[in-house]
Amino acid sequence: MPVCGIVLAAGAGTRYGLPKGLARTPDGTPWVARATAMLHAGGCDGAVVVVGARGREVARLVPADARVVVAPDWAVGLSAALRAGLEAVGDVDVAVVTPVDTPDAAPQAVTRVLRALGPVPRDGLARAVYGGRPGHPVAIGANHLPSMIGGLTGDRGARAYLAGHGAAEIECADLWSGADIDAP
Repeated sequence: MPVCGIVLAAGAGTRYGLPKGLARTPDGTPWVARATAMLHAGGCDGAVVVVGARGREVARLVPADARVVVAPDWAVGLSAALRAGLEAVGDVDVAVVTPVDTPDAAPQAVTRVLRALGPVPRDGLARAVYGGRPGHPVAIGANHLPSMIGGLTGDRGARAYLAGHGAAEIECADLWSGADIDAP
């Protein structure tokens, strides 16, 4: 089952003070590197990192085992980055999406959402939840990609699509908080 991870790192990070794709852990590890390592450790065969704001600088932080994808219309909002990532995964059975601003995300959350896709992963949808609150990662079977991509608009992700198509909700609060980071 070919699985590609997608790291969304295209935003300007206005609340954070700089694009989160440029952020680093206290030990200096780029968040983009943490995110791609987490996706690989959780079961993804490959990864793409979607860049936009200060894209060249962010791209320099992307590890060699991941591919950089540019969202030229990143300023439109989350939908532009997600669309670029989903369109870039190629011929896979599943895409796993995570934002760059969750550097503490656990690889086991990826493993859990992948397992929840059922006997035909290409048809499945699953998302991690934390105390019942929707979060990431999100696993999207390939058969959902065309209609999901077609419905993405503005500064919204796939939440409505996932809810409307019965995505399995997989509790992961025992692994980490599920919280993104909005302030340095």
